[in-house]
Amino acid sequence: MAIPISYNIRNLKLRKGLTIMTALGIALTVTTAVFLMALLTGLKKAFMASGDPVNVLVMRKGSTAELSGGFDANLFPTLKTLPGIATDKEGQPLASGEWVVVVVLPRKDGTGEVNVSVRGLMPAGLTLRPSAKLAEGRWFTPGQREVVVGRSIHNRFSGAKVGDNLDFAKGQWKVVGVFDSGGTAYDSEIWGDVNQIAADFDRQGGYSSAYLRATDPVAADALKHRVSDDQRLKLEGTLETEYYEKQTSSGGAIKFIGSFVAIIMAIGSSFAAMNTMYAAVAYRSREIATLRIIGFSRPSILTSFVIEALLLSLLGAIVGIVLILPFNGMSTGIGNSLTFSETVFSLHLTWGVALAAVGFALIMGLLGGFAPAWHAARQDILTSLRA
Repeated sequence: MAIPISYNIRNLKLRKGLTIMTALGIALTVTTAVFLMALLTGLKKAFMASGDPVNVLVMRKGSTAELSGGFDANLFPTLKTLPGIATDKEGQPLASGEWVVVVVLPRKDGTGEVNVSVRGLMPAGLTLRPSAKLAEGRWFTPGQREVVVGRSIHNRFSGAKVGDNLDFAKGQWKVVGVFDSGGTAYDSEIWGDVNQIAADFDRQGGYSSAYLRATDPVAADALKHRVSDDQRLKLEGTLETEYYEKQTSSGGAIKFIGSFVAIIMAIGSSFAAMNTMYAAVAYRSREIATLRIIGFSRPSILTSFVIEALLLSLLGAIVGIVLILPFNGMSTGIGNSLTFSETVFSLHLTWGVALAAVGFALIMGLLGGFAPAWHAARQDILTSLRA
C-alpha cells in the first residue's frame, strides 16, 4: 500500500523554514543552470539561424573565415556560370562577391570601443539573405558612401541611427537604413556597396568571399563540391549553415565556466537537500515507526521520502525558472574568434531549457533524498517508538 502524496505535502508545510531554505538553495542552482543554457541557446540561435541551407559560401582554399579569405576577382565570372545556381527575375545568377572588414566603433553606453564587422556586398547579396528585412529607412545605393546597419548595431553603438554618419576607413558613411534579420549574426554587421568598401580599405582586384544561391538544398550540396573540385578555381565551397555552425565555438568558455559553477552549486544543493531529509527522518522517527505498524512496507516509506525530496526539488526548480524570467531576451555580446568582432545575441529561455532545468533539479533531489529515505525505511520499529 502506497503512502499518499498529500502526506508529503503536509510535512513540507510543517517544516516551512527548512523547506524554504532548501528550495532557495536548489532555486539558485537552477537559476545558474538556466542562465547558462539560455545563453548557449541564444548564441546557437544567433549563429545557426544565420545560415541559409541553399546558400554556398566560397573562400580561398584553406581559409577558415571570410577575413582570412581573398581570391582574384577574375574568378567570379566563372563562379557565376556553375550549374545549380538560382537566377533572379531577369535571369541573372544569384551570386555576390563580398568583402568583410573590421572597424572599431564606440558603444552607446560609453563603456568603450568594440570591433564591428563591415560587409561590402553586391545588390544580389540582399536577395541572398531573405531573412534580413528593412526596419527603418532604405537600402544603400550602389556606388554611394552609404550603409545600412543591423538592429544590434543600431541599438548598441553611437552614430548608428538613420541620418547619422559613421566614421571609418577613409571618411564618413551615411546611415540610410536599419535592417532586422531576426536576431541572427547579421544583426551585428554593417552593410554597404562592395566596390566602395573595397576602395576605402584598398582591397580592389578581388573578394574575400562569394555567396552563391542554389536552387534547393540538394543542389546547394552539389554546388559546394563542384566549387571545391573545379581545378580552374582553386577555391573551397561551404554551406552557409556549416560555416556559422562552426562559429558557435565562441561560446566554449561560457559553457566550461558555467558548467563548472553549476556542478559545484549542484553538489552543494544536493547536500542541502540531504541534510533537510535527514532532519526530517530524525524528527519523524516515531511517525515512521507508526506507519510500519499500521501496515506500510519499507518500500512504501522509501518511495514516500524520495517523493518528498523530489517535491522539494520541483519547488526549487519552479522558483529558479521564475527568477530568470526577467532576464529572458536580455542582449549581450561575445567576441567572435573567427571574425575578431563582437556578435550580439540574446538570452533565449525555451520550453526545452525549462524542462532541462526541471530535470536537473529532480536529479539533485534524487541524489540528496535517496540516502535519508533508505535510512528511514531501515529504521527499527521498537527503537524508533522509544525515541
